Amino acid sequence: MSENFGSPGQIQPLSVGNVVSAAVRLYRSHLKTYLKLALIAHLWIIVPIYGWAKYAAISGLISRLAFGELIYQPESVQAASSHVNLRLWSFLRVGFQVGISILLIYFGLAIAAGILAGLLGVVLGRIFGASTVVIVITTLVITFTIIVVLGLTWFYSRWVVAEVPLAVEENINGSESVARSWELTKASVLRIQGVVLVAFFVTLPLMFVLNYIPSLFLIKLEQGTIIYWIVYVISLIGSLIGGVFVMPFWQALKAVLYLDLRTRREGLGLQLREPPLQDFR
Repeated sequence: MSENFGSPGQIQPLSVGNVVSAAVRLYRSHLKTYLKLALIAHLWIIVPIYGWAKYAAISGLISRLAFGELIYQPESVQAASSHVNLRLWSFLRVGFQVGISILLIYFGLAIAAGILAGLLGVVLGRIFGASTVVIVITTLVITFTIIVVLGLTWFYSRWVVAEVPLAVEENINGSESVARSWELTKASVLRIQGVVLVAFFVTLPLMFVLNYIPSLFLIKLEQGTIIYWIVYVISLIGSLIGGVFVMPFWQALKAVLYLDLRTRREGLGLQLREPPLQDFR
């Protein structure tokens, strides 16, 4: 039996664990298709501008395919691609708009936190004595780092599904898709922050092995040596593999979030597909 979300009175927000679990099941059930698309997307990255647009569009394509599975209206890759490719440059705009916004917010939060930490360090240092300045500043830096991370995840949570409306809905452009994400997420930010953090920790072991460990080796090697370039190539290959495996999971996660947000806010008569996504609650 499918779980019907058609009645607004019956709509309940999916828990953090249910959203992540649903994304994992969806990802596993279409692993071959999603990994193939993710590999193609990452290979396009080496081509400036047009390749970046293709990467963004394929990301949206995976979310569209995942969304179709969730509402029991699956599409072929070819059919979904025909819709997504018409909006190629809009996907690039969404990526740049969200990326630049997050970057500017990061710099703003980091500068504000640094200034405030410095001022508080000076004031508290004078009150408690010079010997406590280091401890005070260290504590403030840790505190403000946590605040910056939470601030970034708050804003990211508002734009987490920014490309999904563009991939799924009709008669919408890039800027409207970003605004749509902001509107859909306004009442669910804390829950989405929890989803983002849990999803990050789910993917962290894989990213640590494939991305971070090779990079750590590079720090200790002398640049220009043969061994340095060997490890550098291994690091690039590891980053590529890590990105290919992680990207479909995040795009499936966005599709689940988008469905959940729309059904709760708009009371759509959508049904979740039981085989990969049963026991949501």
